[in-house]
Amino acid sequence: MSDASANGGPVLAADGTPLKVSLRRAERRLRLRAFLLTAPLLGFILLTFIAPIGDMLFRSVENEIVADTLPRTVEALEDWDPASGQAPDEPVFRALYEDLKVAVAEKKHTQVGQRLNYEKSGISSVFRKMGRRIKRMDPDKPLKPQFVKADDDWADVETWRVIKQFSPRFTDGYFLAALDMQRDAEGVHLRDEKDRIYLKLFWRTISLSAVITGMCLLLGYPVAWLLANLPARTSNLLMILVLLPFWTSLLVRTSAWKVLLQQQGVINDLLVGIGLIDDAHRLALINNQTGTIIAMTHILLPFMILPLYSVMKTVPPSYVRAAKSLGANDWTAFWRVYFPQTIPGIGAGAILCFILAIGYYITPELVGGTSGTFISNRIAYHISVSLNWGLAAALSSLLLILVLALYWAYDKIVGIDNVKLG
Repeated sequence: MSDASANGGPVLAADGTPLKVSLRRAERRLRLRAFLLTAPLLGFILLTFIAPIGDMLFRSVENEIVADTLPRTVEALEDWDPASGQAPDEPVFRALYEDLKVAVAEKKHTQVGQRLNYEKSGISSVFRKMGRRIKRMDPDKPLKPQFVKADDDWADVETWRVIKQFSPRFTDGYFLAALDMQRDAEGVHLRDEKDRIYLKLFWRTISLSAVITGMCLLLGYPVAWLLANLPARTSNLLMILVLLPFWTSLLVRTSAWKVLLQQQGVINDLLVGIGLIDDAHRLALINNQTGTIIAMTHILLPFMILPLYSVMKTVPPSYVRAAKSLGANDWTAFWRVYFPQTIPGIGAGAILCFILAIGYYITPELVGGTSGTFISNRIAYHISVSLNWGLAAALSSLLLILVLALYWAYDKIVGIDNVKLG
């Protein structure tokens, strides 16, 4: 101990600095060293996981194309009221003319037309037509009649209302569309019944995912119990059969179900052969919800069996024997003693199966037809076919929020601490 500490002063380290300061420096060095060791993994997660999610969330509200392509028009429309029932006056058309000259030269007029076409069908063709007509217009004469002559839609108040509504750099239009809603002069309201598709798809995705999870539990629980109670040699051999589907391509497994489930397929031929159904009334097992449930239950079943098996292996067999020795029958011993100890495995398997099912799109696309597809199929359509990335991002964001909400509800009801993988 130094002289300072002997005289009642602070305890000093060997280099003469206070011991508390020296300890804090050492702790900071340890934390910095630990951070540097984990920095590559953190950077990888940020680059490949957090950044794409952030970009997706941004695309769901981003709307810069209109403001960047038609800046003069957007500014001129600020004083125009759609409730007037009249198309804008000459200054707005002159601003549009100046913007379109630049946009056509940079080949951006089709992009803004495509963006606005998501909100009002037909606007895309209006902008493409103006790309061909703009060079033939005479700026020394009134431009409004020339625009209206080129296309009657320029005299339509709805066309200008859509341009003004979606001129801000950020918009809630994608989220409204993802919820089957729209904004017009009267405010926000649901679309017509015949135009509502996304709310039905969200409900179908949740309900079918829950059914698939339940089917995996009903089929997987007995298999996991059998694997956990058989001798190790036999159990290991049967476990290979459980893991065998992982060694086969998902596309191959799904295609195999198409062969099995079609009306002229193996299952229907077998049922006709044994006389359960006649040839004129073959079962429709494909291109519907039934096909989606069957194929996805087969694909996700191992994700239910493995957590259940790992938890069941930790349950001592002596507990059930003790319950029976105290007078319990087989059912009571199972339900009151064995089953409660396997609930953590059920929770883990249910979360795995449900979250995987809710985001699947390949299997429903191949075997689901029109009534068995999920919301993920619509997201894939907008990304690869319609190229409406904003709507796809909004649907993806809502799906992410839905999964997080269900996860939060599960944690509140069951408790995530009760979930175990073994």
